[in-house]
Amino acid sequence: MSLTNNTNFHPSTFLLLGIPGMESIHTWLSVPYFLVYLSALLVNLSNLFIIRIDSNLHEPMYFFFCMLSVADLIISTTALPKILSIFWFHDRKIYFEACLVQVFLIHSLCSMASGFMLAMAFDRYVAICNPLRHSTILTHRVIKNSGLTIVFRGALLFSPQPFMLRWLSYCRTNIIPHTYCEFMALIKLACSETRIYRIYSLTAAFLTGGLDFILILCSYIVILYTVFHLPSKAARLKTLGTCGSHVCVILVAYTPAFFSFFTHRFGHNVAPHIHILVANIYLLIPPMVNPMIYCIRTKRIRDRFLQVWTLTNYKTPNSSLNTFLRLMGERGRH
Repeated sequence: MSLTNNTNFHPSTFLLLGIPGMESIHTWLSVPYFLVYLSALLVNLSNLFIIRIDSNLHEPMYFFFCMLSVADLIISTTALPKILSIFWFHDRKIYFEACLVQVFLIHSLCSMASGFMLAMAFDRYVAICNPLRHSTILTHRVIKNSGLTIVFRGALLFSPQPFMLRWLSYCRTNIIPHTYCEFMALIKLACSETRIYRIYSLTAAFLTGGLDFILILCSYIVILYTVFHLPSKAARLKTLGTCGSHVCVILVAYTPAFFSFFTHRFGHNVAPHIHILVANIYLLIPPMVNPMIYCIRTKRIRDRFLQVWTLTNYKTPNSSLNTFLRLMGERGRH
């Protein structure tokens, strides 16, 4: 299929280039992409199953973690099959309506994932700063309503995107130099005025990821203040250890997210393939790494995972896996 310019008012299809400048190694890139996605599916589904069957893990932190895992799985599943079809089969065509759906799902679910991380930070705040009221504040009803509020916020703030993109005129080209449909990537193809669209994009991003990150920072400032007023060093280390997994998840998610956000809007000197690779990392790496962090650092999940794995492979028990997970868990606590 030749990649020619299209001057239609509303193109019926867009053409996704993949990673410009790296077309010759698309096939090789597909290998780590596929392995990362497969790992994300296996580890997330395993953790969801473990938390579901183990009543000892029916706590607010793990409920919010399950919500985050579901959002991560849908995000990666929304983007990766099309990315692999580009890499493997050079299938660059995506229908206009499918592109709009992908834009909405990716942006709304990313905001939901950010909201779930904020909920997890609130859980840590209550558990450390007000431990005696933890079970009365974070009841099952509160957890359910919090999850629904986060989902509603993401859907409400980003539901205008497909309609806004429909109103634009795409008279420049139908070629998107990206691996998936993204709001700002489509805005750049429009030949009509897009200033309001850009303001909306910045506002929606601030009201979700930006505001969430600020509230998470505030919660950890209060947590650190409380921890450093504990009487003993052992108590301080033990309390901080309960936040380790969540802090790692925040760093894994927000670092590529902020880099991608700022380079898309202000980093005009950043090479396009760098921006696209970081955007792909933001969609693919957190869904794989987040459950691994909790599996390695949380003793109850780790032990249950080993039990499930041992039962599945009872004929050839793998002691090396057992030793590795236990050593990583001990190292994480220190």
